[in-house]
Amino acid sequence: MKEHKSEGFTLVDLIIVIIILGILAALAIPQFTTSTDDAQLAALQSNLGVLRNAIQLYYHQHESTYPGRTDPATGNDTADAAAAATAFAQQLTQYTNAAGAISTTLNRATHPFGLYFLNGVPENVLSPSGNTVKALVDTDPIAAGDIDDLTAWVVNVNTGEIRANVTGYLGE
Repeated sequence: MKEHKSEGFTLVDLIIVIIILGILAALAIPQFTTSTDDAQLAALQSNLGVLRNAIQLYYHQHESTYPGRTDPATGNDTADAAAAATAFAQQLTQYTNAAGAISTTLNRATHPFGLYFLNGVPENVLSPSGNTVKALVDTDPIAAGDIDDLTAWVVNVNTGEIRANVTGYLGE
């Protein structure tokens, strides 16, 4: 009689393979996490650059006035920070005239400037607040004390300075 020999993997073989796969996974997973963090930081820096470019373009087209500085309805200086934040978003996402008055439609004679952003203010990918804006109406530089969890961007409507509103990162 011939002896029947079973071919296949033993339990020890399977345990060794599982241990090796576990070690490889432990080495590889942190690399993917770092890549994701790097990609989010790159997206944040890109969006911050796009915002800064739009602010500078607006400034040059609107008689050396930054978006959010004037009320879109009256053309007067914005009364407070909340009004400035609303004006900032409106003036960058709608058509404007030289005084900063807004219109939802392009009219080369009355509202020739804009749209700086077709789909709203760019998102801050490192903030849970998305694309919300906090406006400052003084002339002080943006500081760490201006950072909170309620907004994505901090902008000074008098100086044109804008920073990413992420705790621990001021979007230098």
